[in-house]
Amino acid sequence: IVIATGTRPRRPDGLPFETGEVWDSDQVLDMESLPHSMIVYGAGVIGCEYAAMFAALGVDITLLEPRDAILPFVDHEVTESLLRAFRTMGMEIGTEATIEGVRGEPGVGVKLLLRDGRKFEADRLLFCAGRTPNSDGLGLDGLGIEVNRRGQIVVDGNYHTGVGNIYAVGDIIGFPALASTGMEQGRVAVCNAFNFSYKDQVSVLLPYGIYTIPECAMVGLTERDCQSKEIDYEIGTAHYEANARGQLGGRPQGLLKLVFSPADKKLLGVHVVGDQASELVHTGMTVMQFGGTIDAFIEAVYNFPTLSELYKYAAYDGLGRLQRRNG
Repeated sequence: IVIATGTRPRRPDGLPFETGEVWDSDQVLDMESLPHSMIVYGAGVIGCEYAAMFAALGVDITLLEPRDAILPFVDHEVTESLLRAFRTMGMEIGTEATIEGVRGEPGVGVKLLLRDGRKFEADRLLFCAGRTPNSDGLGLDGLGIEVNRRGQIVVDGNYHTGVGNIYAVGDIIGFPALASTGMEQGRVAVCNAFNFSYKDQVSVLLPYGIYTIPECAMVGLTERDCQSKEIDYEIGTAHYEANARGQLGGRPQGLLKLVFSPADKKLLGVHVVGDQASELVHTGMTVMQFGGTIDAFIEAVYNFPTLSELYKYAAYDGLGRLQRRNG
């Protein structure tokens, strides 16, 4: 048995989901028409993706985040570029937005009051702050399967629950809660269950793809990670506006950043914002998986014109920074 029941949107008490003016991230899929205006509360991955999609469809979007930063785990330059794009699309963006009260009026709209006194009005409120594991009602207690305080199933390195032939994978076990990793976890669980020898673990390198407009993607360490872990690092960047394919595609906003070790030029992280970011990140991830350096991009020949060529120029930029750093 493999438990892969996933999660559902968190629906805190006090929000009038029953009025039809307040949606969670599942309810929004059943809408019958586009609203003229929408407040998206929760600027995590899901909230940012929905905000970008609706803004692209012409909806007036107010994006609010209860924390003091939007997508804090993402490279700061990538986030800055994304927020510039959001503002160009007409979004109003606010942080440190703690809800004090919400009132939905059928046929009229929704009014949102924040604890600091800020007030917002829109046709709809889309609540995207958090998700809840679908572990209740499964009878896990009766089986002796351990669940943590968040309702997530506890598993070992093979995704075994410790009970009989029962495994659990995906969002139901918590971090990183990505579709890609959930599928990989399922493969590891099945290989372990049936004694297949060809896959015994999920890679330690996990790419993130954020399907906003523009897309963002990352793998490995950010500058902030290196600073907090006291790891010496250097960067190299290349911008879409200086890339022929970026210009031809008509969407020249974006950048590709490499984070690498100055001692041996080993690649530590790749961060992309722009067209095809979720595809581009895999090239750098493969180099990292084999312990490669930014010289891999210098030595490679890329088709022209392609976005992949960004890697070469980001690597050249990194070498230039390294040369200036070393005098």
